[in-house]
Amino acid sequence: MWQELSLQTRINVLLALVLTLGLAINIARLALEAGPRVQAEDQSVIRLARAFVDTIVTGLNEAPDPDAQLNRIVADLSRLRHVSVFRQSAPPPQGADLPDGESRAPAWFVSLVHPEQMSVSVPLTIASRPDALVITAHPDDEIAEIWDGIITQLVIGPVIAVVLFLFTTRVVGSALAPLQQLSRAMSAIEEGAYDARVMPGGAPELAALCRKLNHLAATLGGAVEDKRRLAERTVSLQDQERKEIARELHDEFGPHLFALRAHASALMRLPDSGAVDVGAMRRHGQAILDQVNAVQQFNRRILERLRPVGLAELGLREALGALVRLWRESHPDISIATDISPSLGATGETADLTIYRIVQEALTNVFRHADANTVNVTIAPAGERGGRAYTMVQVRDDGRGLGDDHKLGFGLVGMRERLRALGGTLDIASAGAGVTVEAMVPADAG
Repeated sequence: MWQELSLQTRINVLLALVLTLGLAINIARLALEAGPRVQAEDQSVIRLARAFVDTIVTGLNEAPDPDAQLNRIVADLSRLRHVSVFRQSAPPPQGADLPDGESRAPAWFVSLVHPEQMSVSVPLTIASRPDALVITAHPDDEIAEIWDGIITQLVIGPVIAVVLFLFTTRVVGSALAPLQQLSRAMSAIEEGAYDARVMPGGAPELAALCRKLNHLAATLGGAVEDKRRLAERTVSLQDQERKEIARELHDEFGPHLFALRAHASALMRLPDSGAVDVGAMRRHGQAILDQVNAVQQFNRRILERLRPVGLAELGLREALGALVRLWRESHPDISIATDISPSLGATGETADLTIYRIVQEALTNVFRHADANTVNVTIAPAGERGGRAYTMVQVRDDGRGLGDDHKLGFGLVGMRERLRALGGTLDIASAGAGVTVEAMVPADAG
């Protein structure tokens, strides 16, 4: 049941228990201290009364009528509070030991804190007759004061506790209010409303949590938007790629197939002429070979666009070498340095294709936009993370770098999404001059 309560309810329950326990402890403290307080009051009152009696009865026998004088002294002493004084030879009537009236505290409480009355006898000699004054303590006012304090705690204490509880509950509720906003914002984000924001407030920890949630929502919104734009771009590129392939098949395959059909038909008609024309056969045969070579080149070009030629047959190292050679031949004014670590182990087919595409896309951007003089390509093992081996791919140039408002093209965004799906990362950094594209590719991908 406790686990089902909200945080604010738990705090309120704990606060109520603490206030109740504090009130109970305070009342118990008053009750426990009542006995020693009453005893100390008895001792103090009797000590003072005895000293007073010792003083006033001095020289009593020198009075004309010592007995009458003693009775007057006893009558005067009966006016004292918290104490009663009477002659041992003449005890007071029943009930006269409570000069201040009955105690306002209940009998059970009086018997609890003051079970026995304290009395002291002061011996005297009156006209050669032994007598004594009996001093009895009556701490009824002290007991009543203690009882009133307990009643006050029982009456006023709960009121103060309730007021304090309500005030603290309001303060706690105000401090925890951002949690409700966080919950609503998380629900909105879960439903796809990535523009949901929380106003930072409350305790510093909650304010920091609100800011982090806002940043997370903005990051998720940006990622979703990038993914949407990438999906649109992917669909557009696929349609464009299909159109280009269809156009090339129609524009290039069509004429070549037509020429092959024409020359093959001419060869089939040569025997019908009655005489074998060797020169015509050679011309038609050479034309057919030329058309077949053209079709093969076109087929190789189409395959290169769909999948790197030789990557599966020759391996990643040779395929990258061929790619770099093509760029060097087409841009001899730019120096391309490659460093493929000899310790680079075997990687999966998907990892090889991903590494190849990253280098291809990065070099394409360098030669199109960077205006660089040198390019360095580095591929090396990057150790293990989370039990998976990674390969580091880095392409660095000394070009003009990226501006502050530069947005990545769909090629690199697509590579980043591809790596994210494989469990890798792609970072693009530009510190003034030059751009560094660094990717971590899982070696076991594919």
